[in-house]
Amino acid sequence: MKLVFATHNKNKFEEVKAMLPDYLELLSLDDIGCSEDIAETAETIEGNAILKADYIRKKYKLNCFADDTGLEVKSLNNEPGVFSARYAGDSNNANANMEKLLKNLEGKQDRSARFKTAIALNMEREEIMFLGICEGEITEKPRGNSGFGYDPIFQPNGFNKTFAEMTLEEKSKIGHRGKAMRQLIDYLSK
Repeated sequence: MKLVFATHNKNKFEEVKAMLPDYLELLSLDDIGCSEDIAETAETIEGNAILKADYIRKKYKLNCFADDTGLEVKSLNNEPGVFSARYAGDSNNANANMEKLLKNLEGKQDRSARFKTAIALNMEREEIMFLGICEGEITEKPRGNSGFGYDPIFQPNGFNKTFAEMTLEEKSKIGHRGKAMRQLIDYLSK
């Protein structure tokens, strides 16, 4: 079965591809010739995932899924949330986003946070949402060289490593995207 993952993000694509069973052939937006950036204009993480999946299904007539992920920090009223990728501006600069977040957390005792991934599956006449959440906290400074985005400053509950200090396999087992992907895989295997 061929399935399009509506992303241009190579890191995210490889992370998801590594989780999928062999019977699923995963295609990226680049693989189907979609070069446009699909506007993420919804007010929620779930809404952005739906926008992207609907766009690909309508324009390319292919079965697809799209995700959106946000980091929600409790003491910052769940910022950056839906604006996680553009927290420090439209350039989607991960280092600038982390710097801004760490600065905004200065002097705050509560550093609890959670990553939330929403996956919207759009197949023929079916539209289904899968959610994955990983609770944790924001570290004082970045640690680790793996992963992407906020991974160097997010330490999941029960672990003494950030996502950026974990292997892809470790992160996928406990992480938000892995949790949502397992729900998607379970659904597709039925």
